[in-house]
Amino acid sequence: MLLQVTLQADASVAEALSEALMDTDAVSVSIEDADAGTDKEVAQFGEPGHVAQALWHHSRVVALFDGDADLATSLASAAHAAGLDAVPPFTVEEVADQDWVRLTQSQFEPIRVTERMWIVPSWHDAPDPAAINLELDPGLAFGTGSHPTTRLCLQWLLDNVPRDASVLDYGCGSGILAIAAAKLGAGKVVGIDIDERALEATQDNAQRNGVTVEVQHSGVPLADRYDRVVANILTNPLCVLAPAIVACVAEGGRLALSGVLEVQADQVIEAYRPYIDLEVGASEDGWVRLQGQARC
Repeated sequence: MLLQVTLQADASVAEALSEALMDTDAVSVSIEDADAGTDKEVAQFGEPGHVAQALWHHSRVVALFDGDADLATSLASAAHAAGLDAVPPFTVEEVADQDWVRLTQSQFEPIRVTERMWIVPSWHDAPDPAAINLELDPGLAFGTGSHPTTRLCLQWLLDNVPRDASVLDYGCGSGILAIAAAKLGAGKVVGIDIDERALEATQDNAQRNGVTVEVQHSGVPLADRYDRVVANILTNPLCVLAPAIVACVAEGGRLALSGVLEVQADQVIEAYRPYIDLEVGASEDGWVRLQGQARC
């Protein structure tokens, strides 16, 4: 049996309290919008694997504890570590024993990208065996394909990767874009990332899909330039990295960027203007894909 403890907390203390609970005996901790399901609910935008810029003003911290945990001691310790004078108001609910792996897996269903492509969790059968199926184990929250920015990039790859082209996935995360390029018949496919865990996840997922993807830490200079470069990160790093990303594109090669909100598109286009002309290629749910061709 597990105990689910739900504590009321505002944005100023929710993150500190969450971290403090993880340092006690909590099995897991999450922060949620206390106004979810009401007209005061506030959407948070962010690609999976990236922390949102701000928490909700009215938040709740949900922590799971083993059934025999000393809740009074753990909550008091966490509150003190978070700088609170007392434990915030909370409720406790018993959670029946069950298969937690299956419960987690049930939250991930196959995702249709287009008629030609599906993202399929590793424990599911492919809905369309004849399609290009990307088998993914959504571990470590590096991107499961559920976010609009990932689908926008996958759709671009479907239309822009000729057979034997070289492809670079800049900020590869789970490797889903690099794997898609390899399955589309690309020649050399490379994924780079600043996080070693992302490189491991990319290699594991590539092996699961029966394709070859080279991985490299983004701190190591690339020796080659690529026919196709795709980067699904966020606006600020995209702008800062503009010279480095464009330098990876071969003459006449093509570039696609996502992780950009519609209201941020002009900012990114302007940051890249000295190097490459970008335009909005597609949009979904307030996010855009920017794309362009390198100058010869």
